[in-house]
Amino acid sequence: MPPTIRNHRPADQEAVLALALRAWAPVFASANDALGPELAVLLHGADWRVHQAAAVREVLGSHQAWVAVDDGTLVGFAAAAVADAGRGIGEVGMVAVEPAAQRSGIGARLTEHAAAWLRAQGMRVVVIGTGGDPGHAPARALYESLGYRPFPVVQYYRAF
Repeated sequence: MPPTIRNHRPADQEAVLALALRAWAPVFASANDALGPELAVLLHGADWRVHQAAAVREVLGSHQAWVAVDDGTLVGFAAAAVADAGRGIGEVGMVAVEPAAQRSGIGARLTEHAAAWLRAQGMRVVVIGTGGDPGHAPARALYESLGYRPFPVVQYYRAF
């Protein structure tokens, strides 16, 4: 039986934070390798987990969020928000799946759940961002498999 997707509750926050840090550990390792140690520290602090936990808390407080629960265990979460109501643009801001449950369809279900919510809010376009480094390759593959079209954007970073 597939995991249940339900609205995020405040009592879920610590489990979501722990899951997010486990899920994004290889992603931050890859991104930090691409950036180099100086930029990685300047962008994410000495411990990327502190930065990312704050980002997850912020999204949980400002976005509509859902969790995937399998047999009582939280195995994923997603968050979305209306980005530009006038133009009908919504954004899936975060998606994370427990590492042991990745590539099982949970990320796809959460992403599609978030997109359906945005559609119900009157959005006609959904945007979702990810990195171009090797650590983000699974996310890119997921989004493309769901019909999202990539638009290349390059961000340059320089330390002072």
